Amino acid sequence: LSREERRRRRRATAKYRSAHATRERIRVEAFNVAFAELRRLLPTLPPDKKLSKIEILRLAICYISY
Repeated sequence: LSREERRRRRRATAKYRSAHATRERIRVEAFNVAFAELRRLLPTLPPDKKLSKIEILRLAICYISY
């Protein structure tokens, strides 16, 4: 088998997909924790107002630029 064929077969296994899904969940969780921390540091009224990720980024840009 060629290198590419071996790679394709490895990616097709349930074990590989499960490991990939686990890694992706961990990555997304870390991303969300970072957004929550950034959100916590931004002053807004009211302080508990729910913000989308793009709103958090835009507010952070304004806050840093000020």
